Amino acid sequence: MKFTHFHLAALAVLLSLSGLAACGDSGNSEAAFTPPVGSEQVKLDPADFTTEIDNPYWPMRPGSRWVYREPGEKGRSLRVEITVTDKTKIVDGIEARVVHDVVSDERTKRPVEVTDDWYAQDKHGNVWYLGEATQEYENGKPTTTKGSWEAGVDGAQAGVIVLADPQAGDEYRQEYLAGQAEDAARVLSLDERIRVPLDAYENCLMTRDFTPLDPDVLENKYYAKGVGPVLTIDVPTGDREELVSFEAG
Repeated sequence: MKFTHFHLAALAVLLSLSGLAACGDSGNSEAAFTPPVGSEQVKLDPADFTTEIDNPYWPMRPGSRWVYREPGEKGRSLRVEITVTDKTKIVDGIEARVVHDVVSDERTKRPVEVTDDWYAQDKHGNVWYLGEATQEYENGKPTTTKGSWEAGVDGAQAGVIVLADPQAGDEYRQEYLAGQAEDAARVLSLDERIRVPLDAYENCLMTRDFTPLDPDVLENKYYAKGVGPVLTIDVPTGDREELVSFEAG
């Protein structure tokens, strides 16, 4: 799977020929970080990771909480609440931060989807996504856990959710479980100006999120420094998931 990483891949080859290690190098020279794409296998060293996530584009301090509003099916409005917990989970040998995500119907208050996501930050500052345990609901009753995956289980591979040093054109996978979870992203811009119900933000990171499993699924996401995700726009429909509340942990 080739995108904009040709030059980075070439650099990685040169570094390996020079005797430098790839991601996870513990020598005196720091190797360039090349994010994974597609089904590419990665070998991650748990010693290179921390649950103290301070990437400026999505700082995840325990106690931080984001609330979003987005349109749902049949004209209903959905409330999305994301909370960074003080819990951790070992995923594929890596201690990850547990982030709790609840999607509910604003009118009935019933849950639509409840998820625990697992994140960890590497020594470069990249935030990795290590999996999720998700439960969908219908009329307030649990239905399916489809969409759950865990790095290191059944061939699933971790991905990157936010780069430490994003540059326009960078492309990377966010998650990988063949045929089930293959989300990826491309960095489009670093200087977007965004207004949402909570506030207006400048110099936002903009990514285009997509999946080869469904070419019609396209989202533009915007991240504000010191806050995190502030807006997601569904490209085909124009629907907006907007930040309405934020509390830093």
